[in-house]
Amino acid sequence: MMQLRCPWCGPRAENEFHCGGATAIARPPLDCSDETWGAYLYFRDNPKGEHAERWRHTHGCGQWFNVLRDTVTHEVKAVYGIAEPRPGAVPEGER
Repeated sequence: MMQLRCPWCGPRAENEFHCGGATAIARPPLDCSDETWGAYLYFRDNPKGEHAERWRHTHGCGQWFNVLRDTVTHEVKAVYGIAEPRPGAVPEGER
């Protein structure tokens, strides 16, 4: 079983959490096409390797946070707040 470190409660077993999917997915405008809306709802990348995800400590404090995790080994590389930038990401102005 994977173990996650809640920023508020500390290390806990995976079954206390709920994965909310990938981070940094921009919601399309309400007047978008059905195809765009369908792609937003149903199609996600499924990368092999490093992946940024949102998690909620459902059976604990109830807070949302981000996790940078390797999808092959399940190694958690970083835990960071929802409003914080992804660790190791290049800032928008420096790309």
